[in-house]
Amino acid sequence: MELSDSVTHKNGRQRKPAVPQGDMSDGNRVRNTTPDLEEEGEALLQGSDTENNGHPSVQPGIRGELGNVSLLLFLYVLQGIPLGLAGSIPLILQSKNVSYKDQAFFSFVFWPFSLKLLWAPLVDALYLTRFGRRKSWLVPTQYLLGLFMLYLSVIVDTLLKSDEGQGPDVITLTAVFFMLAFLAATQDIAVDGWALTMLSRENVGYASTCNSVGQTAGYFLGNVLFLALESADFCNKYLRAEPKETGIVTLSDFLFFWGVVFLVSTTLVAIMKKENARGQHGKKKVREETQSVMETYKLLVSIIKMPAVFTFCSLLLTAKMGFSAADAVTGLKLVEAGVPKEQLALLAVPMVPLQVLLPLIISKYTAGPRPLDVFYKAFPFRLLIGLGYAVLVWWTPSLKQDGGFPLYYYAIVLFSYALHQVALYSMYVACMAFHAKVSDPVIGGTYMTLLNTVTNLGGNWPSTLALWMVDPLTSKECQGAAGQNCGSPEETGVSGRVCLHGRELPDNFTIVLS
Repeated sequence: MELSDSVTHKNGRQRKPAVPQGDMSDGNRVRNTTPDLEEEGEALLQGSDTENNGHPSVQPGIRGELGNVSLLLFLYVLQGIPLGLAGSIPLILQSKNVSYKDQAFFSFVFWPFSLKLLWAPLVDALYLTRFGRRKSWLVPTQYLLGLFMLYLSVIVDTLLKSDEGQGPDVITLTAVFFMLAFLAATQDIAVDGWALTMLSRENVGYASTCNSVGQTAGYFLGNVLFLALESADFCNKYLRAEPKETGIVTLSDFLFFWGVVFLVSTTLVAIMKKENARGQHGKKKVREETQSVMETYKLLVSIIKMPAVFTFCSLLLTAKMGFSAADAVTGLKLVEAGVPKEQLALLAVPMVPLQVLLPLIISKYTAGPRPLDVFYKAFPFRLLIGLGYAVLVWWTPSLKQDGGFPLYYYAIVLFSYALHQVALYSMYVACMAFHAKVSDPVIGGTYMTLLNTVTNLGGNWPSTLALWMVDPLTSKECQGAAGQNCGSPEETGVSGRVCLHGRELPDNFTIVLS
């Protein structure tokens, strides 16, 4: 029931350094020229983890930088909010009987995180020195996010409302949430780059923890919590003494609240937080080289041309083809089979501690010189879990009862989801650890963004293709109206009664999916 790999695979991780091998370049030295390709190729395979004086870095502890860690954690939480909201829309659309073609079209909302490489060099190269290299992008981007969420709170109910004979306005919904995701992706680039200099080199590894925990918490708030509070059934059953027809909050209310939070918090960051050049105890932090836009793009091209990088990117672009359909379609198929969307969302609640602990546990096995070994070992297990999801989708309709689904069914779904999370995070943490090991901090977020956006793209294009192919590959047999086609929402109807070509059919008319 993983809604989208794009919701959980975002930023890079800095892992415990491996022992350098061979003649390596200094990863912390500021270079005035484009890195040599051969030297960078060696860095891709071996990494560089020494200080400027040639001695291994010493871990002084994080106590002196708790304020910076807290700020990074908060920024990643804010980043997860719009992603969680975007992830909840497919479930809402599915409950309104939109086609899988519409779902595939809406899946383009998550593509900005796969395309941010196109404008990441701009974020690295253009800024106001006096205001701060990262704040120059972070502050206006978060202001735009807040304003855009306030605007969306006014129009979203109209876009989701199903008029007679028409469903939600999927095209406009996709456009507005795409813009929201675009702004979140730009904020992501700025935060990723700022994390490299906000924390000292000794403590930069904590950025990965902030990333994982913050995005998980933000996605939880924007997806699971929202779907639960928006559901009238859930609120009436667990939170209210007197039943009502609506939930405690609406999507417009939720968007308005977080729009205000974005505006207020961004103002505080702009006024109170400065981009300092020195860390705790007066130690200099990692400096980033300032380059022009064209130099940054040329450097990006030179990185892509490296044989090792090109081969690795090819792997990332194709690795998720085997389980993309299971990840993208399973949750929607369960909603189509009658599983309440809020119940599916609540199944993610027990997964939160697992999602927080898994990166910490798995990082022990990815901190060595071969972090991708974990990726390779988890790959076949994730393929098997995808087959299990297919069996679950086939089995679900036969278990539906008048009162819903039995408790043991949800236990099986939860167990399947937990296995999926273990395999997913094993591959995710391994990739991020490898990315952090080979990324050069001299060019800020560009190197990391290249690898992470290719990873996201490798998950998004197979998912979009899988959603697009669901309707053509699904056959629908109409019983009680021989010879009639039941392939579109207009023909099967979007209300309680089933209508075909404008003619209401009897109550015993059924549609059999195969």
